[in-house]
Amino acid sequence: MTENPGPDQLSPPTGPAAAPVPAAAGAAAPASDRRGRLARSAIFYSIATGASRVAGLVREIAAASQFGVTGPMSAFAIAYQVPNVLRALFAEGPLQAGFVPVFTELLERGQRKEAFRVAWSLVFLTCLVLGGATALLVLLAPLVMPLLAPGFDDEPELRHLTIVLSQVLFLTVPMLAVSGLVVGILYAFDRFAASALAPLAWNLVVIGFLLGVVPLLAEDKQIYGYAFGVLAGTAVQLALPMPWLRGIGGRFSLVADWRNPHVRRVLKLMLPVTLALGVASLDLVIDSFFGTLVSEETPAAIDRAFRIYQLPQGLFSVAVATILFPTLARYAARGERANVRRITASGARQIALLLVPSAFLMAVLAEPITRLVYQRGEFTAHSTELVKTAMVWWAVALPFEGISLLYSRAFFSLQRTWVTAPLALVDIALNALVALALYGPFGISGVVIGTVVGTASMTALQALILRRDLGGVEGRATAAALSRMVLAGCALGAVSYLVWRGLDAALGRRAWAQVVSLGTAIAAGGAVYGAAVLALRVREAHEILKLVKGRFHRT
Repeated sequence: MTENPGPDQLSPPTGPAAAPVPAAAGAAAPASDRRGRLARSAIFYSIATGASRVAGLVREIAAASQFGVTGPMSAFAIAYQVPNVLRALFAEGPLQAGFVPVFTELLERGQRKEAFRVAWSLVFLTCLVLGGATALLVLLAPLVMPLLAPGFDDEPELRHLTIVLSQVLFLTVPMLAVSGLVVGILYAFDRFAASALAPLAWNLVVIGFLLGVVPLLAEDKQIYGYAFGVLAGTAVQLALPMPWLRGIGGRFSLVADWRNPHVRRVLKLMLPVTLALGVASLDLVIDSFFGTLVSEETPAAIDRAFRIYQLPQGLFSVAVATILFPTLARYAARGERANVRRITASGARQIALLLVPSAFLMAVLAEPITRLVYQRGEFTAHSTELVKTAMVWWAVALPFEGISLLYSRAFFSLQRTWVTAPLALVDIALNALVALALYGPFGISGVVIGTVVGTASMTALQALILRRDLGGVEGRATAAALSRMVLAGCALGAVSYLVWRGLDAALGRRAWAQVVSLGTAIAAGGAVYGAAVLALRVREAHEILKLVKGRFHRT
């Protein structure tokens, strides 16, 4: 499941190619000022997202210590994934993908009042439709949930637990949808603070429940405290962005104009996006489905590894894609395809520059990372072995998933959302087929390999279609840069593993010793990677170095 919220967005534009941009949308400023503001926004977003991911890691540590990799934790993971799929398919991601380009285009034309009328109509419609769907799903949970956990058929207690937990967590879906629309409005005005801080608040609330409420409950009821913590965190996440709306004149009004052509266009655009943005969540549901056939521990182990996988994903790819999306939408609305191509290609290389070393670190240090983060309380050495195995394969998917996320935003900005639907179906089908073939002989590894194959295939297909639509995606430059990054990553992996192994043997495995050995290994590998990409003349690395030097001199 993708961490909550995201997180972790149209036919060719019909407006004039060079329509004036309102000052509120930020386009009236000189290009250099705008680039500087976007850079500052990206830095703030990355810092806030990093704080959120660290808080999320603390949340996972607390949950792992309390529940380990057990049947109840697997039941929670499956119950959590289903409403998360609904969120990914119908709530914040697809709504933003259809809404942000339309809302931005109306601002570009100077139709501010109409833009907000569309926004509030969608809020009302979302509450009506998803509220009703949630009520229906709560009633149907006893029929639906057992189908997603076939391995629990002989475990009536786990089956019942999965059903009840899902009924609690279904209630988060309409709240997340409205929150996603509010954040989408703020995106159009280059206001990213709320969307960056909301996940941090969500994590802090859940941590509060895990540490303050769960221990007070009876042992067989403690997992319910976790679920209610998620529900409370989602309510806080919904409330947090509201004050930012007043600063842009976004005062709420009760409007239900679903016949509005712009509202219909948003709904039409978001339909194919439901699959494109829901792929990660659907992949995890497929993994859990086959995981229950391996053992009752496997779904929880896959979910624990996925949480660590999401840390670099959120720090780097989600941050870059989120910051670039409104700019891509703005250029697309003006018909400036060359700028869309340039930003997409450069953004993909920037994401790869950061995710390739993250993938190597996750792969070669999977065991010590898992041990340090999780192994305490109910989380045993056997649990570490399971999570480590899943993490190695998740690491392979990391760069593909990050680049795919940006490519999807490029399609959305071009109002080509229907292209993403069949690609998502290919991803899901390959994942299911490979997992079906490999879960028996290879266990947890075979399940996650299915996700790797599906994700890599989708990314390659996205690149081919974008090349056609944009007249290229700077494929040669990107391939050359990626080959150099992988070469530097190999050096990073070798140095990191050798440093960790030597320090681990010398210092032992007390908590402080693990922090020192793992931290030193990551730092040493990072230094080698940085030096290697600079020596190999990876342009994006030199651009970052130049930016840092310029900021240092100005300071």
